[in-house]
Amino acid sequence: MTGRAWRWCDFAVRNTLRNRRRSLVTVAVAALGTAAILIAGGFALSTYESLSQMSARLSGHLVLGQPAQFDQDEDTPLQHGLDHPLDLARALRADPAVRTVLPRIQFSGLVSNGEKSTVMLGSGIDPDSEFSVKGPFLKVVAGDVLTSASTEPEVMLGEALARSLKAVPGSSLTLLAGTTDGALNAIDVRVRGVFATGTPEVDKRAVMTDVATAQRLLVTERVSTLGVFLNRMADTPAARRACAAAHPTLAVQTWLDQAAMYKSVRALYDIIFGALGVVIGVIVVFVVGNAMAATIVERTREIGTLRTLGTAPSQLLVALSLEGVVLGGAGAMCGALFAAGVSLLLYLVPVQMPPPPGRSTGYPLVVSIDAGLYLAVTAAMVVLAMAASAWIARRTVHRPLVAALAHT
Repeated sequence: MTGRAWRWCDFAVRNTLRNRRRSLVTVAVAALGTAAILIAGGFALSTYESLSQMSARLSGHLVLGQPAQFDQDEDTPLQHGLDHPLDLARALRADPAVRTVLPRIQFSGLVSNGEKSTVMLGSGIDPDSEFSVKGPFLKVVAGDVLTSASTEPEVMLGEALARSLKAVPGSSLTLLAGTTDGALNAIDVRVRGVFATGTPEVDKRAVMTDVATAQRLLVTERVSTLGVFLNRMADTPAARRACAAAHPTLAVQTWLDQAAMYKSVRALYDIIFGALGVVIGVIVVFVVGNAMAATIVERTREIGTLRTLGTAPSQLLVALSLEGVVLGGAGAMCGALFAAGVSLLLYLVPVQMPPPPGRSTGYPLVVSIDAGLYLAVTAAMVVLAMAASAWIARRTVHRPLVAALAHT
């Protein structure tokens, strides 16, 4: 910074300190506005991140299936299923970006305890890989998770479904479903565990079993889809292109294509927090503008005197704009420090949020600290404060000298 520029900045700082109470109020409003935007934005970013990770864990970063699997209804179970899934999975695992490939069978039918039958929505999974790769994507409330080491067909039930059937780990149930030939088939199973997804409607119908048991029930060797889990989520676009090129007859979707909840929540939050940012920005502009207006009115004769001594209007406009930069910058820095402190405090002292609509379990409140967000919001506050100051000052610095010197 040159000596001349430093003098202008020093001049701006000294002028803001001439009325410290007014400057303090302006800085406080800018700080609160900055903190509010950063905390709300950090909450939105953490929500996006958690929802994207949850969606990728549930479906896989990529999902492979027949094109009709994603846009047509099936007349019979696995009508649009994948043939030779083991060979296809082996070929997919050859890509170094792929961590693992998990088969999935989706089916529906009835589950009965001998006295009562109810509708089920079943999932056939590879239990050993499923639970090791996905991590804690569901909460086991009784019993244990499925394992391929079991010598008899086993299932896990949703919490509400288990309660409806009065089933506990060790209970015997019967699964009934239509086969790929249109016939009806049944198979006896043992309950290994009870789980909760946090979504009551899902827990009322969910049944999970291993792929082999589901294939025996449906009398087929097909699977519905293959979920491809990558080493990094950032590799998803490149992996999709490579996979589509290697298997042109199959449809390849990403986790985002499968994540309806993620897209709806993000669209809603973008609108809410975008409107919040606009409102806070308008408030900051008005507060800074009001403070600068009062300051400039009090200094009208001073401005006239400076112009008489040869100071150009453009120089005065720059000086007054710098005062806005000082006020807005100080407020933005204080607000950023406060928001960062709140975010760190939430990591040290967890706060549990209430369950959102459609779910029965809450989640921890997390506010992300994103460098890009902090820089963007801080810069926006400074620019808004500078623009408000320049807008207010532009008329006074161009006021006729006689009128400025005669101002009382």
